[in-house]
Amino acid sequence: MENKKIWLSSPHMGDNEFKYVTEAFDLNWIAPVGPHLNDFETNLSKISDNKHVAALGSGTSAIHLALILLGVERNDEVICSSFTFSASANPIVYQGATPVFIDSEIDTWNMCPESLEIAIRDRLQNGIKPKVIVIVHLYGMPAKMNEIIAVARKYNIPIIEDAAEGLGSNYFNQPLGTLTEFGVYSFNGNKIITTSGGGALISSNEDSIKKAKFLATQARDNAPHYEHSHIGYNYRLSNVSAAIGLGQLEVLQERVEKRREIFDYYKKELSDIKEISFVDEPNGFYSNRWLTTILLSEDSKVSREDLRLNLQFDNIESRPLWKPMHLQPIFSSCKYYGTNNAEYLFKYGLCLPSGSNMTETDLRRIITNIKRSFEK
Repeated sequence: MENKKIWLSSPHMGDNEFKYVTEAFDLNWIAPVGPHLNDFETNLSKISDNKHVAALGSGTSAIHLALILLGVERNDEVICSSFTFSASANPIVYQGATPVFIDSEIDTWNMCPESLEIAIRDRLQNGIKPKVIVIVHLYGMPAKMNEIIAVARKYNIPIIEDAAEGLGSNYFNQPLGTLTEFGVYSFNGNKIITTSGGGALISSNEDSIKKAKFLATQARDNAPHYEHSHIGYNYRLSNVSAAIGLGQLEVLQERVEKRREIFDYYKKELSDIKEISFVDEPNGFYSNRWLTTILLSEDSKVSREDLRLNLQFDNIESRPLWKPMHLQPIFSSCKYYGTNNAEYLFKYGLCLPSGSNMTETDLRRIITNIKRSFEK
């Protein structure tokens, strides 16, 4: 008989999501507007340094709207982390702009500040000033924001924080997503909290968020008929999805604490395998540990793919770290600045199951499988 499936990061419902969804149905607020959407934005603002919030259909749509609001147009260049999911880069292309990819630094695996400045200087020497920087906080670990912000200010380039994986993480006690011009969250089904699918754009600029909401609802002008003076998008989060989010926000801190416990468990139980290492938090960095990630040494007798397949054979889902964007066929012609850190991480890194609804039995089974892999 096949063992129970252990997912990488499955949705984890609490006690009140159904209550809020039922309330939305009872009130017949099934449209993409309603009181639950308003309450969700208000509550998300409270945990995001009181920033203004536009709840949207995805984190991808939030990045897209942020690029529009920052004036990114055809033939512009936008700097982006290379070591990330394609959703960080795709909206750049939606605007007809060109991504310029930056390598990771090895401490947090996020954008390297030194490579960032090298890239900006080189683009300026070629007569092109990058329009925006899209920085990604990977796996919930904050990037080196002081250094990155200093570089961005030096060259007067705005930053979008892709904190899709970083809700509940802090950088020197500031929530991720609140440190720059725009922040982005994702509530996809695999994230630390979910609205089934969804995301949010946040900013301290109230007018920008008002415009984001306008653009996200097909840019419909204030008229009794359908009047449009701008291109709009169908990007608004539905009231029903927001009702799920209301319940999820109530347990966000519990979910963060559980994922951090899972990370600590893995690190303790695997400490005797010298070929496995973990990324630690620098001083002042607080990660939600959305996914526990490991790095195998170059001389490991078990490769990343060996380990992944061994886990898969036992019906345990794991996943390689992100394949860098500059290695993706669709982005192969784009500029890239850095060394081979991102490629190294992809070659030797693996994401382990980290869902907050995993049991101790699940964790023991995963640890047993990993240890068995290294004993063979």
